[in-house]
Amino acid sequence: MTFTESPERRQLRDAVAELAAKYGHEYYLDKARGGGHTSELWDEAGRLGYLGVAVPEAYGGGGAGIGDLAAVCEEFCAAGTPMLLMVVSPAICATVIARFGTDDQKARWLPGFASGQVRMSFAITEPDAGSNSHRITTTARRDGGDWVLSGRKVFISGVDEADAVLVVGRTSDARTGRLKPALFVVPTDTPGLEYRAIPMDLVSADKQFELLLDDVRLPADALVGDEDAAIAQLFAGLNPERIMGASFSLGIARYALDKAVRYARERSVFGSPIGAHQGLAHPLAEIKIELELAKLMTQKAAAIYDSGDDAAAGEAANMAKYAAAEVAVRAVDQAVQVHGGNGLASEYGLGTMVAAVRVGRIAPVSREMILNYVAQHSLGLPKSY
Repeated sequence: MTFTESPERRQLRDAVAELAAKYGHEYYLDKARGGGHTSELWDEAGRLGYLGVAVPEAYGGGGAGIGDLAAVCEEFCAAGTPMLLMVVSPAICATVIARFGTDDQKARWLPGFASGQVRMSFAITEPDAGSNSHRITTTARRDGGDWVLSGRKVFISGVDEADAVLVVGRTSDARTGRLKPALFVVPTDTPGLEYRAIPMDLVSADKQFELLLDDVRLPADALVGDEDAAIAQLFAGLNPERIMGASFSLGIARYALDKAVRYARERSVFGSPIGAHQGLAHPLAEIKIELELAKLMTQKAAAIYDSGDDAAAGEAANMAKYAAAEVAVRAVDQAVQVHGGNGLASEYGLGTMVAAVRVGRIAPVSREMILNYVAQHSLGLPKSY
Protein backbone atom coordinates (compact mmCIF):
# COMPACT_ATOMS: atom_id res chain seq x y z
CA MET A 1 0.00 0.00 0.00
CA THR A 2 1.28 3.45 -0.89
CA PHE A 3 -0.09 6.91 -0.33
CA THR A 4 2.12 8.62 -2.90
CA GLU A 5 1.77 8.74 -6.65
CA SER A 6 4.25 7.09 -8.96
CA PRO A 7 6.98 9.21 -10.60
CA GLU A 8 5.27 8.57 -13.94
CA ARG A 9 1.96 10.02 -12.75
CA ARG A 10 3.67 13.04 -11.22
CA GLN A 11 5.44 13.64 -14.52
CA LEU A 12 2.11 13.34 -16.31
CA ARG A 13 0.60 15.90 -13.94
CA ASP A 14 3.48 18.32 -14.57
CA ALA A 15 3.19 17.99 -18.34
CA VAL A 16 -0.59 18.52 -18.33
CA ALA A 17 -0.29 21.49 -15.96
CA GLU A 18 2.26 23.07 -18.30
CA LEU A 19 -0.06 22.68 -21.28
CA ALA A 20 -3.09 24.01 -19.40
CA ALA A 21 -1.15 27.03 -18.12
CA LYS A 22 -0.37 27.95 -21.71
CA TYR A 23 -4.10 28.48 -22.24
CA GLY A 24 -5.26 29.58 -18.79
CA HIS A 25 -8.55 30.69 -17.28
CA GLU A 26 -8.95 33.76 -19.48
CA TYR A 27 -8.88 31.55 -22.57
CA TYR A 28 -11.56 29.35 -21.00
CA LEU A 29 -13.78 32.30 -20.07
CA ASP A 30 -13.46 33.84 -23.53
CA LYS A 31 -14.69 30.59 -25.05
CA ALA A 32 -17.48 30.14 -22.51
CA ARG A 33 -18.80 33.70 -22.74
CA GLY A 34 -18.57 33.71 -26.51
CA GLY A 35 -20.49 30.46 -26.90
CA GLY A 36 -17.42 28.63 -28.18
CA HIS A 37 -15.61 25.48 -27.17
CA THR A 38 -12.15 24.69 -25.85
CA SER A 39 -11.38 22.90 -29.12
CA GLU A 40 -7.78 24.09 -29.39
CA LEU A 41 -6.92 22.84 -25.90
CA TRP A 42 -8.80 19.58 -26.41
CA ASP A 43 -7.12 18.90 -29.76
CA GLU A 44 -3.63 19.64 -28.45
CA ALA A 45 -4.21 17.49 -25.38
CA GLY A 46 -5.35 14.71 -27.69
CA ARG A 47 -2.29 14.99 -29.95
CA LEU A 48 -0.05 14.78 -26.91
CA GLY A 49 -1.82 11.63 -25.71
CA TYR A 50 -3.29 13.07 -22.51
CA LEU A 51 -6.92 12.30 -23.36
CA GLY A 52 -6.11 8.72 -24.28
CA VAL A 53 -3.98 7.70 -21.30
CA ALA A 54 -6.56 5.09 -20.22
CA VAL A 55 -7.26 3.68 -23.70
CA PRO A 56 -5.62 0.26 -24.29
CA GLU A 57 -2.24 0.43 -26.01
CA ALA A 58 -3.46 -1.86 -28.79
CA TYR A 59 -5.69 0.99 -29.96
CA GLY A 60 -3.15 3.78 -29.66
CA GLY A 61 -3.73 4.76 -26.03
CA GLY A 62 -1.49 4.89 -23.02
CA GLY A 63 -2.76 1.67 -21.50
CA ALA A 64 -2.99 3.22 -18.03
CA GLY A 65 -5.96 3.33 -15.66
CA ILE A 66 -8.69 5.70 -14.60
CA GLY A 67 -6.35 7.10 -11.93
CA ASP A 68 -4.08 8.59 -14.57
CA LEU A 69 -6.98 10.00 -16.57
CA ALA A 70 -8.39 11.50 -13.37
CA ALA A 71 -5.02 13.16 -12.71
CA VAL A 72 -5.16 14.73 -16.18
CA CYS A 73 -8.68 16.03 -15.51
CA GLU A 74 -7.67 17.46 -12.14
CA GLU A 75 -4.70 19.36 -13.59
CA PHE A 76 -6.80 20.97 -16.31
CA CYS A 77 -9.32 22.13 -13.71
CA ALA A 78 -6.59 23.35 -11.36
CA ALA A 79 -5.32 25.57 -14.16
CA GLY A 80 -8.76 27.11 -14.67
CA THR A 81 -9.45 25.22 -17.89
CA PRO A 82 -12.07 22.60 -16.91
CA MET A 83 -13.31 20.41 -19.75
CA LEU A 84 -16.50 18.66 -18.70
CA LEU A 85 -16.45 16.42 -21.75
CA MET A 86 -13.40 14.70 -20.23
CA VAL A 87 -15.67 13.24 -17.56
CA VAL A 88 -17.89 11.79 -20.27
CA SER A 89 -16.01 10.93 -23.45
CA PRO A 90 -12.69 9.27 -22.49
CA ALA A 91 -13.84 8.19 -19.02
CA ILE A 92 -17.33 6.74 -19.44
CA CYS A 93 -17.71 6.02 -23.13
CA ALA A 94 -14.19 4.84 -23.94
CA THR A 95 -14.12 2.70 -20.81
CA VAL A 96 -17.43 1.00 -21.57
CA ILE A 97 -16.47 0.29 -25.18
CA ALA A 98 -12.97 -0.91 -24.21
CA ARG A 99 -14.38 -3.34 -21.65
CA PHE A 100 -17.58 -4.50 -23.31
CA GLY A 101 -17.56 -3.49 -26.96
CA THR A 102 -17.20 -5.93 -29.83
CA ASP A 103 -13.92 -6.12 -31.70
CA ASP A 104 -15.44 -4.04 -34.49
CA GLN A 105 -16.70 -1.40 -32.04
CA LYS A 106 -13.29 -1.18 -30.39
CA ALA A 107 -11.55 -0.83 -33.73
CA ARG A 108 -14.01 1.84 -34.86
CA TRP A 109 -14.03 4.06 -31.77
CA LEU A 110 -11.03 3.51 -29.51
CA PRO A 111 -8.28 4.94 -31.76
CA GLY A 112 -10.29 8.17 -31.95
CA PHE A 113 -10.66 8.27 -28.18
CA ALA A 114 -6.91 7.72 -27.87
CA SER A 115 -6.09 10.69 -30.11
CA GLY A 116 -8.91 12.93 -28.90
CA GLN A 117 -10.38 13.04 -32.39
CA VAL A 118 -13.55 11.31 -31.18
CA ARG A 119 -15.89 13.07 -28.78
CA MET A 120 -18.80 11.09 -27.40
CA SER A 121 -21.56 12.23 -25.04
CA PHE A 122 -23.34 10.02 -22.52
CA ALA A 123 -27.14 10.06 -22.17
CA ILE A 124 -28.76 8.47 -19.15
CA THR A 125 -30.71 11.27 -17.38
CA GLU A 126 -34.41 11.66 -18.17
CA PRO A 127 -36.85 14.38 -17.09
CA ASP A 128 -39.18 12.05 -15.19
CA ALA A 129 -36.66 9.54 -13.88
CA GLY A 130 -34.38 11.81 -11.86
CA SER A 131 -31.89 9.66 -9.95
CA ASN A 132 -34.04 6.56 -10.42
CA SER A 133 -32.48 4.77 -13.38
CA HIS A 134 -35.12 2.04 -13.07
CA ARG A 135 -37.69 4.52 -14.39
CA ILE A 136 -35.90 5.19 -17.65
CA THR A 137 -38.47 5.20 -20.44
CA THR A 138 -36.22 5.41 -23.49
CA THR A 139 -36.82 2.09 -25.20
CA ALA A 140 -35.31 0.12 -28.03
CA ARG A 141 -37.24 -2.44 -30.03
CA ARG A 142 -36.07 -4.82 -32.70
CA ASP A 143 -37.25 -4.29 -36.25
CA GLY A 144 -35.80 -6.96 -38.47
CA GLY A 145 -32.04 -6.67 -38.09
CA ASP A 146 -32.22 -3.11 -36.78
CA TRP A 147 -32.96 -1.39 -33.50
CA VAL A 148 -35.47 1.44 -33.24
CA LEU A 149 -34.81 3.79 -30.34
CA SER A 150 -37.32 6.29 -28.91
CA GLY A 151 -37.23 8.52 -25.87
CA ARG A 152 -36.05 11.77 -24.34
CA LYS A 153 -32.95 12.69 -22.35
CA VAL A 154 -32.00 15.89 -20.50
CA PHE A 155 -28.83 17.56 -19.22
CA ILE A 156 -26.63 15.81 -21.74
CA SER A 157 -23.24 17.51 -21.94
CA GLY A 158 -21.50 18.48 -25.14
CA VAL A 159 -23.83 16.97 -27.72
CA ASP A 160 -23.16 19.86 -30.10
CA GLU A 161 -19.48 18.92 -30.39
CA ALA A 162 -19.88 15.14 -30.12
CA ASP A 163 -19.55 12.62 -32.94
CA ALA A 164 -21.92 10.23 -31.19
CA VAL A 165 -23.90 9.70 -28.00
CA LEU A 166 -23.79 6.60 -25.81
CA VAL A 167 -27.48 6.26 -24.96
CA VAL A 168 -28.83 4.21 -22.06
CA GLY A 169 -32.13 2.69 -23.11
CA ARG A 170 -34.21 -0.37 -22.23
CA THR A 171 -35.07 -3.47 -24.21
CA SER A 172 -37.67 -6.15 -23.62
CA ASP A 173 -36.46 -9.40 -22.10
CA ALA A 174 -37.93 -12.19 -24.24
CA ARG A 175 -38.03 -14.57 -21.27
CA THR A 176 -39.76 -12.34 -18.72
CA GLY A 177 -41.26 -9.54 -20.80
CA ARG A 178 -39.65 -7.02 -18.46
CA LEU A 179 -37.52 -4.14 -19.62
CA LYS A 180 -33.78 -4.30 -19.01
CA PRO A 181 -31.09 -1.67 -19.64
CA ALA A 182 -29.02 -1.62 -22.80
CA LEU A 183 -26.46 0.79 -24.24
CA PHE A 184 -26.38 2.08 -27.82
CA VAL A 185 -23.91 4.20 -29.76
CA VAL A 186 -25.93 6.77 -31.72
CA PRO A 187 -24.01 9.02 -34.18
CA THR A 188 -25.24 12.60 -33.81
CA ASP A 189 -26.15 12.83 -37.50
CA THR A 190 -28.55 9.87 -37.30
CA PRO A 191 -32.04 10.71 -38.68
CA GLY A 192 -34.59 11.10 -35.90
CA LEU A 193 -32.05 12.35 -33.36
CA GLU A 194 -32.50 15.99 -32.36
CA TYR A 195 -30.95 18.05 -29.60
CA ARG A 196 -31.83 21.42 -28.12
CA ALA A 197 -29.72 23.58 -25.86
CA ILE A 198 -31.01 24.03 -22.30
CA PRO A 199 -30.56 27.66 -21.17
CA MET A 200 -28.32 27.63 -18.10
CA ASP A 201 -27.12 30.31 -15.70
CA LEU A 202 -23.63 28.84 -15.90
CA VAL A 203 -20.59 30.32 -17.62
CA SER A 204 -19.29 27.13 -19.17
CA ALA A 205 -17.73 26.10 -22.45
CA ASP A 206 -19.64 22.82 -22.20
CA LYS A 207 -23.33 23.28 -22.94
CA GLN A 208 -26.25 21.17 -21.71
CA PHE A 209 -28.83 19.68 -24.05
CA GLU A 210 -32.18 17.98 -24.26
CA LEU A 211 -31.99 14.95 -26.52
CA LEU A 212 -35.01 13.75 -28.52
CA LEU A 213 -35.00 10.30 -30.12
CA ASP A 214 -37.93 9.82 -32.47
CA ASP A 215 -37.86 6.27 -33.88
CA VAL A 216 -34.11 6.47 -34.41
CA ARG A 217 -33.17 3.49 -36.58
CA LEU A 218 -29.84 1.91 -35.73
CA PRO A 219 -27.97 -1.07 -37.16
CA ALA A 220 -27.60 -4.18 -35.03
CA ASP A 221 -24.00 -3.32 -34.15
CA ALA A 222 -25.07 -0.06 -32.45
CA LEU A 223 -25.79 -2.17 -29.36
CA VAL A 224 -22.71 -2.12 -27.16
CA GLY A 225 -21.46 -5.56 -26.25
CA ASP A 226 -23.90 -8.14 -24.92
CA GLU A 227 -27.53 -7.17 -24.47
CA ASP A 228 -27.56 -9.04 -21.14
CA ALA A 229 -24.47 -7.27 -19.75
CA ALA A 230 -25.93 -3.78 -19.45
CA ILE A 231 -25.89 -3.64 -15.64
CA ALA A 232 -22.19 -4.49 -15.60
CA GLN A 233 -21.63 -1.98 -18.38
CA LEU A 234 -23.37 0.75 -16.43
CA PHE A 235 -21.17 0.14 -13.38
CA ALA A 236 -18.14 0.11 -15.66
CA GLY A 237 -19.08 3.61 -16.79
CA LEU A 238 -20.67 5.17 -13.70
CA ASN A 239 -17.81 4.44 -11.29
CA PRO A 240 -15.27 6.22 -13.54
CA GLU A 241 -17.80 9.04 -13.93
CA ARG A 242 -17.84 9.55 -10.16
CA ILE A 243 -14.04 9.33 -9.92
CA MET A 244 -13.65 11.85 -12.71
CA GLY A 245 -16.31 14.07 -11.15
CA ALA A 246 -14.32 14.02 -7.92
CA SER A 247 -11.14 14.96 -9.78
CA PHE A 248 -13.00 17.75 -11.56
CA SER A 249 -14.06 19.20 -8.18
CA LEU A 250 -10.59 18.70 -6.70
CA GLY A 251 -9.04 20.70 -9.52
CA ILE A 252 -11.50 23.56 -9.08
CA ALA A 253 -10.88 23.53 -5.33
CA ARG A 254 -7.15 23.76 -5.94
CA TYR A 255 -7.63 26.63 -8.38
CA ALA A 256 -9.74 28.59 -5.88
CA LEU A 257 -7.47 27.85 -2.92
CA ASP A 258 -4.34 28.86 -4.83
CA LYS A 259 -5.88 32.18 -5.79
CA ALA A 260 -7.07 32.80 -2.22
CA VAL A 261 -3.68 32.01 -0.70
CA ARG A 262 -1.85 34.19 -3.21
CA TYR A 263 -4.18 37.11 -2.52
CA ALA A 264 -3.96 36.60 1.26
CA ARG A 265 -0.18 36.85 1.04
CA GLU A 266 -0.11 39.95 -1.15
CA ARG A 267 -3.04 42.01 0.13
CA SER A 268 -2.10 44.13 3.16
CA VAL A 269 -4.48 45.94 5.50
CA PHE A 270 -3.52 47.68 8.75
CA GLY A 271 0.14 47.10 8.04
CA SER A 272 0.21 43.32 7.55
CA PRO A 273 -0.90 40.73 4.97
CA ILE A 274 -4.51 39.66 5.50
CA GLY A 275 -3.33 36.05 5.54
CA ALA A 276 -1.67 36.71 8.90
CA HIS A 277 -5.10 36.96 10.52
CA GLN A 278 -6.52 33.67 11.78
CA GLY A 279 -10.01 34.65 10.65
CA LEU A 280 -8.76 34.05 7.09
CA ALA A 281 -5.82 31.73 7.69
CA HIS A 282 -7.75 29.05 9.56
CA PRO A 283 -10.55 28.58 6.99
CA LEU A 284 -7.92 28.27 4.25
CA ALA A 285 -6.00 25.73 6.33
CA GLU A 286 -9.20 23.74 6.88
CA ILE A 287 -9.85 23.69 3.14
CA LYS A 288 -6.31 22.46 2.50
CA ILE A 289 -6.85 19.59 4.95
CA GLU A 290 -10.24 18.66 3.44
CA LEU A 291 -8.78 18.88 -0.05
CA GLU A 292 -5.97 16.44 0.76
CA LEU A 293 -8.41 14.02 2.40
CA ALA A 294 -10.74 14.12 -0.61
CA LYS A 295 -7.78 13.59 -2.93
CA LEU A 296 -6.70 10.50 -0.98
CA MET A 297 -10.20 9.02 -1.25
CA THR A 298 -10.27 9.77 -4.97
CA GLN A 299 -6.94 8.02 -5.46
CA LYS A 300 -8.20 5.07 -3.42
CA ALA A 301 -11.35 4.83 -5.54
CA ALA A 302 -9.29 4.91 -8.73
CA ALA A 303 -6.90 2.26 -7.43
CA ILE A 304 -9.77 -0.05 -6.47
CA TYR A 305 -11.47 0.44 -9.82
CA ASP A 306 -8.24 -0.14 -11.75
CA SER A 307 -7.75 -3.37 -9.77
CA GLY A 308 -10.96 -4.68 -11.34
CA ASP A 309 -13.18 -4.64 -8.25
CA ASP A 310 -16.23 -2.78 -9.57
CA ALA A 311 -18.37 -3.52 -6.51
CA ALA A 312 -15.91 -2.13 -3.97
CA ALA A 313 -15.11 0.79 -6.25
CA GLY A 314 -18.73 1.95 -5.99
CA GLU A 315 -18.47 2.83 -2.31
CA ALA A 316 -15.12 4.59 -2.63
CA ALA A 317 -16.09 6.44 -5.82
CA ASN A 318 -19.28 7.79 -4.23
CA MET A 319 -17.42 8.90 -1.11
CA ALA A 320 -14.71 10.56 -3.17
CA LYS A 321 -17.22 12.42 -5.30
CA TYR A 322 -19.08 13.61 -2.21
CA ALA A 323 -15.97 14.79 -0.37
CA ALA A 324 -14.48 16.54 -3.40
CA ALA A 325 -17.69 18.38 -4.24
CA GLU A 326 -18.06 19.62 -0.68
CA VAL A 327 -14.53 20.97 -0.43
CA ALA A 328 -14.81 22.60 -3.85
CA VAL A 329 -17.89 24.56 -2.79
CA ARG A 330 -16.14 25.64 0.41
CA ALA A 331 -12.95 26.57 -1.44
CA VAL A 332 -14.68 28.83 -3.95
CA ASP A 333 -16.84 30.46 -1.29
CA GLN A 334 -13.84 31.17 0.94
CA ALA A 335 -11.74 32.40 -1.98
CA VAL A 336 -14.42 34.95 -2.79
CA GLN A 337 -14.57 35.99 0.86
CA VAL A 338 -10.80 36.44 1.04
CA HIS A 339 -10.90 38.70 -2.02
CA GLY A 340 -13.76 40.78 -0.66
CA GLY A 341 -15.39 42.79 -3.43
CA ASN A 342 -12.67 41.69 -5.80
CA GLY A 343 -13.96 38.14 -5.45
CA LEU A 344 -16.85 39.02 -7.74
CA ALA A 345 -14.83 41.20 -10.11
CA SER A 346 -14.21 39.62 -13.50
CA GLU A 347 -10.50 40.40 -13.27
CA TYR A 348 -9.99 37.84 -10.50
CA GLY A 349 -11.68 34.87 -12.17
CA LEU A 350 -13.72 33.61 -9.23
CA GLY A 351 -17.24 34.97 -9.64
CA THR A 352 -18.19 32.62 -12.47
CA MET A 353 -17.29 29.64 -10.31
CA VAL A 354 -19.80 30.41 -7.57
CA ALA A 355 -22.62 28.81 -9.55
CA ALA A 356 -20.51 26.37 -11.55
CA VAL A 357 -18.99 24.70 -8.50
CA ARG A 358 -22.45 23.74 -7.27
CA VAL A 359 -22.71 21.29 -10.16
CA GLY A 360 -20.50 18.90 -8.25
CA ARG A 361 -23.14 18.60 -5.54
CA ILE A 362 -25.83 17.80 -8.09
CA ALA A 363 -24.26 15.79 -10.89
CA PRO A 364 -23.63 13.12 -11.94
CA VAL A 365 -25.35 12.00 -8.74
CA SER A 366 -26.66 14.25 -6.00
CA ARG A 367 -25.07 14.41 -2.58
CA GLU A 368 -28.34 13.16 -1.08
CA MET A 369 -28.30 10.00 -3.19
CA ILE A 370 -24.68 9.39 -2.17
CA LEU A 371 -25.71 9.68 1.46
CA ASN A 372 -28.53 7.21 0.76
CA TYR A 373 -25.99 4.84 -0.82
CA VAL A 374 -23.57 5.05 2.11
CA ALA A 375 -26.37 4.66 4.67
CA GLN A 376 -27.72 1.56 2.95
CA HIS A 377 -24.62 -0.18 1.60
CA SER A 378 -21.89 0.95 3.99
CA LEU A 379 -23.86 1.14 7.23
CA GLY A 380 -26.51 -1.47 6.54
CA LEU A 381 -29.42 0.84 7.33
CA PRO A 382 -32.88 0.27 5.80
CA LYS A 383 -33.43 1.60 2.32
CA SER A 384 -35.21 4.95 2.48
CA TYR A 385 -36.58 5.19 -1.05
